[in-house]
Amino acid sequence: MAHTKSFLKLTHEGALVALDAAKRKAESLGVAQNITIVDDGGNLLAFLRMDGAKTLSIRTSQKKAMSAASHRQPSGQLMPDLEVKLAIATAGGLTNLEGGFPIILDGVCVGAIGVGSGTGAQDCECARAGLAALGAQAF
Repeated sequence: MAHTKSFLKLTHEGALVALDAAKRKAESLGVAQNITIVDDGGNLLAFLRMDGAKTLSIRTSQKKAMSAASHRQPSGQLMPDLEVKLAIATAGGLTNLEGGFPIILDGVCVGAIGVGSGTGAQDCECARAGLAALGAQAF
């Protein structure tokens, strides 16, 4: 009987690969972004605030990543009638803002990326670039 199991883990190096790709996409769009990479439990692995990114979006990028890791789905997909209740129940830990995506490799969620400071579409585009750099499932 096995009491442990092997699993995929997002490394710090992998987090930096995703972060760099998202940063390069933001630069190509001309949008300063806050970019957060977390592990599968929502714990911070890497973060960047590009020059000029909105300071209040630091927290939203973090919450987007945490929400995506927790729910194993993109942020912004919570049922609207539940979003306020879930935000209150988690002391603001969950958000329904677009721009957070789980990092899924070989069918396993190993973490998430959250991007904030642009429009929702820009945030998503930058986050997707981070996913693509890792060869993660596309959303």
